[in-house]
Amino acid sequence: MSRTIHCAKLDIEAEGLDFAPWPGPLGQRIYAEISKPAWQQWLSHQTMLINEYRLNPLDPKSRKFLGEEMEKFFFGGDVKTPEGYVAPESKS
Repeated sequence: MSRTIHCAKLDIEAEGLDFAPWPGPLGQRIYAEISKPAWQQWLSHQTMLINEYRLNPLDPKSRKFLGEEMEKFFFGGDVKTPEGYVAPESKS
């Protein structure tokens, strides 16, 4: 059974996540305040960060960086985009 939340990122009522996707207080806050569509946006952004910065998600420094960027992405702050990054063209 799905649950509806008011998404802090998208400012809409939407389906909430099924579980906390990150450990600790940040994960609990995301579970309580972030919708599935907003989480999908983060996954795309996170993939770009991992690829452009060549991060290893198992490395503690990389996880710390991703956690900080995740908090900025969802709850406000200066969201990082790598210098010189050009988004891929969408296929029509």
